Amino acid sequence: MARLTLTTRKLARRKKYMTVLAYWLSIVQLVNWFWLIVLKFLENQNISISLRPMYQYNFYERRKYIQKVIYASDSVCKNMIRMNRSAFVRLCFRLEATGMVSSTKNMSVDEQVAMAVHILAHHQKQRIINANFERSGETISRHFRQVLNAIIRIQGELLKVPEAVPDNSTDERWKWFKGCLGALDGTHVKVRVCTDDKPRYRTRKNEIATNVLGVCSQDMQFIYVLPGWEGSAADGRVLRDAISRRNGLVVPRGMYYLVDAGYTNGEGFLAPFRGQRYHLNDWSERHQPTSAEEFFNMKHSSARNTIERLFGLLKTRWGILRSPSYYPIKIQNRIIMACCLLHNFIRQEMGGYDDEDDIQDGEGGHLNNNEIDEEEELVTTIEPSNEWTTFRKDLATNMFNSWRAQRNSR
Repeated sequence: MARLTLTTRKLARRKKYMTVLAYWLSIVQLVNWFWLIVLKFLENQNISISLRPMYQYNFYERRKYIQKVIYASDSVCKNMIRMNRSAFVRLCFRLEATGMVSSTKNMSVDEQVAMAVHILAHHQKQRIINANFERSGETISRHFRQVLNAIIRIQGELLKVPEAVPDNSTDERWKWFKGCLGALDGTHVKVRVCTDDKPRYRTRKNEIATNVLGVCSQDMQFIYVLPGWEGSAADGRVLRDAISRRNGLVVPRGMYYLVDAGYTNGEGFLAPFRGQRYHLNDWSERHQPTSAEEFFNMKHSSARNTIERLFGLLKTRWGILRSPSYYPIKIQNRIIMACCLLHNFIRQEMGGYDDEDDIQDGEGGHLNNNEIDEEEELVTTIEPSNEWTTFRKDLATNMFNSWRAQRNSR
């Protein structure tokens, strides 16, 4: 066998050295990658360990703010969320029971509810809520909508069940109207809509608003609320839509609501006499009614004024109703409904705290909480009739005669 040449042996030896060198370089690279992975793992561990006390610090700092504005005193709590501490706690329990509001890893139920009700009460922008509650805009928006939906979910518990004025009533406002369930009227709430929808939402005062139908009981609690109609819609049209809905306004035959002169005087809806003095400012000790129609209008105005006072109180208590918000129109309608339901909740839990003072200081169809007897006849249309006109005339005559007899007996 022939011996390899010197050049060939050098090439083979060099190839062998290169192979060994490449082998050791690959081992060094693998060791380097291994240490990089170990260092990265240790770095992540150090970051998580260092952030844990920081997260706990932020959580307790946020709880300090809730403690300061909610649980510190009833007066501060009323200023912030329009209810005292015990009422707020009961509201949290009721909303949590719906399953739509629950505590998360980063936020408890009371903070979610406090944040949402605070927005309704003061109409503060998200950046201000972000600074106060130290939450992101997405978190604020998400929990605000969840709380709104939870409040609307319990509307069946919060809406007042209507009760007719009894025959033995002694209330000076309502004792004249036996069988009356309450009063109703419409009010405009300013909203923001897209440019194409503005003509439909423009009112006679050239404002962009939605027409809200409100029905209240004798003690200033909402029985039925229908937000969402355009501001250009007439009150009578909104009322006709309310009684025609599946879960709309229920008016049993033989009972009625007090309405103003803008509505039709028909069965179930008692309007004042037109062409006669009506408003409370028209009456005084020197200017007493001289006819049955005037006396009827005076007492009608006194009782129906309940719904006007209720709308004034509602807009005074919830700042978000006094100016248009930037939420979509669907969310704005839910906001109106939620404010009405929270008003009922406050009345039920706290009574009418400072109602008169609040009025002086400031200025979709929904479930009707009525238990309907399937055999009970309901009012389904609004149209004038001779029977209802005679009923109003006889009622006015009896009221006037009773009042004159009472005055003569003194």
